[in-house]
Amino acid sequence: MQEFDHIEALWAKHTVDVKISADDMLKQAKKEVNGMRTKSLLNIGVMILSAVAMVMLWLFYDVQTWTTHAGISIIIIAIAVYTIILYNNYRIISNSDITVNPTEFISSLRLYQIKRLALYNKLYWFYAIALSLGTIFYFVEILDHMSLWAQAAALTVSFGWMIFCSTLVRKAVIKRDKERIALLIEKFERISGQFHEHE
Repeated sequence: MQEFDHIEALWAKHTVDVKISADDMLKQAKKEVNGMRTKSLLNIGVMILSAVAMVMLWLFYDVQTWTTHAGISIIIIAIAVYTIILYNNYRIISNSDITVNPTEFISSLRLYQIKRLALYNKLYWFYAIALSLGTIFYFVEILDHMSLWAQAAALTVSFGWMIFCSTLVRKAVIKRDKERIALLIEKFERISGQFHEHE
C-alpha cells in the first residue's frame, strides 16, 4: 500500500509542459464563458416560466382561502426576486469582453464568482424559506381536498425535494461553479500574461 501511495505522490508531482497558443487558449476560454452565459440565460428563462406557471395556477385555479393567495404570492415574489438577482449576475459576465480590456474582464469574473457564492449561500436560504412558507400556505387549502395518504405523499415529496436540493444538489453546484470560475480566471490571467509578454 505504501508503494502505491509513493507512486501516486510521484504522479501528482509529475507535470507535463503542454504548449498551447494564446489564441487557442483564448478560444477555449471564450467558449466556456459563452457556456456560462447561456446557462445563466437558461436559468433565468426557467425562473420566468416558473413564475408564469404560478400566475396561471393562481388565475385558473378556483382559490377559496386567503392562505392559498398568500402562498402563491410568496412563491411568485421569491421567484421574481431570485430572477432579478440571476439577471444582475448575468449582466456581470455579459457586459465585458476579454479582448477589449483583459483586466476589467478578469475583475468581472471575480465579482461574478463572489456574487454566485452569495447567491448559493445567503440568498439561497431566503429563496428556500420563502418557497417553503409559500408551499405551506398553498397546501392548507389543497391538502384539504386530498385523502390522508395523498396528503402524506404530497408533503413528503415536496419537502423531501426541497431538502435534497438544499443539501446535496446545492453543495455540488457550489463546488462545480467555484472550480469552473476559478479555472476560467486562471486561464484568462495566463492569456493576459502571454499577451503582455508578446508586447
